[in-house]
Amino acid sequence: MEFHEKLQQLRKQNQLTQEQLAEQLYVSRTAVSKWESGKGYPNIESLKCISKLFSVTIDELLSSDELIVLAETENRININKISNLIYGLLDLSTILFLFLPFYGQPDGSHVRFVSLISYNESSTIRLTYFTLLILMSLWGAAELILRMLQYENAFKTIRIFSFLLHSIAILLFIMTRQPYITAISFVLLIIKTVLFVKQAK
Repeated sequence: MEFHEKLQQLRKQNQLTQEQLAEQLYVSRTAVSKWESGKGYPNIESLKCISKLFSVTIDELLSSDELIVLAETENRININKISNLIYGLLDLSTILFLFLPFYGQPDGSHVRFVSLISYNESSTIRLTYFTLLILMSLWGAAELILRMLQYENAFKTIRIFSFLLHSIAILLFIMTRQPYITAISFVLLIIKTVLFVKQAK
């Protein structure tokens, strides 16, 4: 007997409706319905609650194959959560690029590196830098808020926009001949790409 059949049997034996079971497990009725139809498994915490509620062991609830599937799913979800957090933090950290001395400014016969706040080579370029960096950091803050609110479905779109913003920033830094900020931005983009590839597996 598979998990969804066992859960349904235990629920009915204890004369509980899906809604009543959902209330006791602090999940939605839709989640219980999904588990009972065999379209998914509860997470580890919900599984512990089910085990305690019906006085059965987790081994009695799940076969060894189902345990492996559950562990893999849980692992994938955790990796995605960590990746989404890192994504947001990387984008948010671009606010530091306003204050760190990454921008080359001609000073007589040599180039002096200054922060963007002190940079006064070209007001148009400076404003473009400011706009892009603030937009990227605000995007990072939005990513972290969405992660806290658990809007997992929105992350694909968020990542695409994040990559796009980051790529535009790198192209601008290359075109305006800013080697330090270009190199650092490129490293951040590589980290994002590695995270994206790991999540896609």
